[in-house]
Amino acid sequence: MRRRFVTPGAGLILAFLLVAPLGAEIFEQVLVKVNGEIITKSEFEQRQVAELRNRPELANVSPASPQLRTAINEITPDLILTFVDELLLIQRGRELGYAMGDEQFNSILSGIKKQNNLEDDQKFQAALKQEGMTLPDLRRNLERNMLVSQVQRVEVNDKISVNEEEARAYYAAHPRDFTTPSELTLRELLIEVPTSDRGVNVAQDDEAKAKAEDLRKRLMNGEPFARLAADFSASASKTNGGLIGPINHDELDPRLQKILDAVKVGDVAEPLRTQRGYQLLKVETRTEARVKTFEQARAEISGKVAETKRQTELLKYLDQLREQATVTWRNDDLKKAYEVALEKRRKQPALASAQPSRP
Repeated sequence: MRRRFVTPGAGLILAFLLVAPLGAEIFEQVLVKVNGEIITKSEFEQRQVAELRNRPELANVSPASPQLRTAINEITPDLILTFVDELLLIQRGRELGYAMGDEQFNSILSGIKKQNNLEDDQKFQAALKQEGMTLPDLRRNLERNMLVSQVQRVEVNDKISVNEEEARAYYAAHPRDFTTPSELTLRELLIEVPTSDRGVNVAQDDEAKAKAEDLRKRLMNGEPFARLAADFSASASKTNGGLIGPINHDELDPRLQKILDAVKVGDVAEPLRTQRGYQLLKVETRTEARVKTFEQARAEISGKVAETKRQTELLKYLDQLREQATVTWRNDDLKKAYEVALEKRRKQPALASAQPSRP
C-alpha cells in the first residue's frame, strides 16, 4: 500500500463531484452493470478524485471552477474504460478459479507494512484510516489486482513468443534504438562584443575578433584552456574552466556539427561569431557512435517485440471479453464517454486501460 497525501484542493474536488459529476441525484447511484456486477457512482468518483489529485494545478480551485469541470471531462472517458476493462478481467479470473488465499494475503500484507515502515499495528491502522480504508477494503483491492495480473499473464503473456524473423525485422526497422550516438566534451571561451541601441560597433567587433584569434593561438601553443577561460571568458562556464558536456553530437546544430567534425581532439576551432560575440571551442573528448550487433541486442529486441505483441493481444482479448459480456448502462453521459475512449483506443491502441488499479 503506497501512502498518499491529500492535496489542499482534494476536498473541493470531492465536493464538486458530489454536487454535479454525472447528472446524478443519488450518491450510491448505479452507473453501469457488467455481467450483473455494478459500478456505483461513489466508486467511480473515488477514481476521479485519485486521478485529479495528480494535477497540482487543481489544488486550490473552487468547486464551480470551469478548469475543474474541464479536467473531469478529460479524464472520465479513459477512467470508465479502465474500470470496465478491469472488471471484465476480474470476472474472468474468478471464472478460472483464481483467488487470494489467507497465506498469500498475509505475505503481501507483511511486505506492505515493511516497505512503508508500518510494522507497528497502530501505525498501520492509522495509515488505513488516513486512506479511508479498512483491512477488508485493502484485501479486496489486492485481490482485484492479483486477478487482473494473473489473467493477463496466463491468458495473454504466456502465449506470446518472438521468432527469429520478427526479431530481425524489428532490428532492421529501428536502427536508432540500438545506436549509442557520438558524444563530445567541449571547452568554450567567449569574447563578448558590446552592443547598444544602435547595434554593434564595427571597431569593437574587430577588436573582439582579434582578441579571440590571439587567444586561439595561445591555446594552440599549449597554454591551459581553463586558465585563459577564467581570465578572459564572458561565459558562465568560465567558473568550470569553460567545460561543457558531454553533449550528444546529434543534438547539435548541423552547422556546428560540420565545424566540430573537422576539429581533432585537443584542437581549438576557428573563432565562431555568435549572438554575443566570438566563441572558441576546444574538442576535449569525442566518443564515436556505437551500434549494437543483432546478437548483442537480441534480448532487448525480444523484449520490445514481445511488449508490442502483448499490448496488441491484450486489447484483442479485452475485446473478446467485451463481446461476450452484458453491459447495461444507467447513465447516458458516462456511456458516451466510454464509447469515445473505446473508439480512440481502436484507432490508436494503447495499454493504459488494461493496467490494474493500485490500493
